[in-house]
Amino acid sequence: MTARRVVFIGAAGEMCRVAIERFARADGDWALTLADIRPEILEPLTTRLPAGRATVRRLDLYDRADLLQVIDGAALVVLGAGPYIRTSEPVVSACLEAGVPYLDFDDDVESTRAALALDNQAQEAGVPLYIGCGASPGMSNVLAVDAASELDTVENIDVCWVVGDERPAVGRAVLEHLMHIGAGDCLTWSGGGPVMHESWVETGAAPMGGGLGETLLYETAHPEPVTLPRRYPTAQRIRCLGGLDPAPFNGIARGLGLAVHDGKMTVHQAVGFLEDLLKNRIGTATGWRHALSGMIGQIRRGESGAGTMAAFLASSALQRSYPYRGGLLARVTGTRNGRPAVAIRRTPLSGPRAYLMRNMAAITGTSCAAFMVLALDDNGTRTGAFAPEDWADPPAFYTALERVGTPRAEIVESVR
Repeated sequence: MTARRVVFIGAAGEMCRVAIERFARADGDWALTLADIRPEILEPLTTRLPAGRATVRRLDLYDRADLLQVIDGAALVVLGAGPYIRTSEPVVSACLEAGVPYLDFDDDVESTRAALALDNQAQEAGVPLYIGCGASPGMSNVLAVDAASELDTVENIDVCWVVGDERPAVGRAVLEHLMHIGAGDCLTWSGGGPVMHESWVETGAAPMGGGLGETLLYETAHPEPVTLPRRYPTAQRIRCLGGLDPAPFNGIARGLGLAVHDGKMTVHQAVGFLEDLLKNRIGTATGWRHALSGMIGQIRRGESGAGTMAAFLASSALQRSYPYRGGLLARVTGTRNGRPAVAIRRTPLSGPRAYLMRNMAAITGTSCAAFMVLALDDNGTRTGAFAPEDWADPPAFYTALERVGTPRAEIVESVR
């Protein structure tokens, strides 16, 4: 099979569809194999791609023989199917067996650590494994490296994300991930070493772009605090702060996440309730009990006001959504010329008129497409397992974002 072929697994996923379409805008004549267990969903996408570029086929990624046949001879395999705690291992191991490069936008700590632990095997196989190449992790790591380059020493790194109101278009894998990080263990970096916190409990604030301004965020179980210390081992604190807009969504996520963690709901039940909520359906009484418990907790802790909660519930009852606001930010503190200093990089724009931060699928898929461009530009000299900060140079990444269609003014701004 041709080496000018890129394989997408889980191609029908919302984020992966964006990655495919925007990668196709870049230079090159790559043949695209779009594989998914639901290939019929891909038909509208293929009509938007250059004629003859894409081939669609059905694939169950857990069918080892079929998986190996699909990826054989590919220049790059992109895994867009989540949740990665279930999907990463079979595809990574198949790529190592077949000797083909691999890239994903994995946002789960457990599967990220497992994949990066295969560094020696990847070197022996002579291929790269590019892990966490989406928005957060992914572009967020690049922003952190860019900000840190301003400083002589690095003391603290805050990697921050906000996702806006995307009702009703949110996939189940995204909701499963939200339940996974809404409670439970949060491996982070504090006091100069790895420590375990409770996810979605510690808070912080950051001056987010995209119309958000100073925003209250929650420490979340994400890969960045696990991978970035390898580059900045002397840092005292590295954490990932995330949040949802409008603010009451944070209480809902915490309430349901805690119910799942405590065994009071299954993940399936919690995700089903969230799907009902996002699609303006009533939802179960059990779901509402835990969601309201999380929102009341926000009020008691002073994280949000009762008026804000009441307005949110009234708006939701009337099936109204909020204008989309979201963004990525990296804030690094340390010293410059012997004096305390702070460097910030963030995405400046969000909403329906934006290209990059139009929604979560857009920022993740576009970032993935840019990482793909960088990976395919490599001349086959890179082998091993890599997090974004290990290999993606910020200026080159920003240029790659432009190559996949992103206006330069939307990519990054520096905040003083």
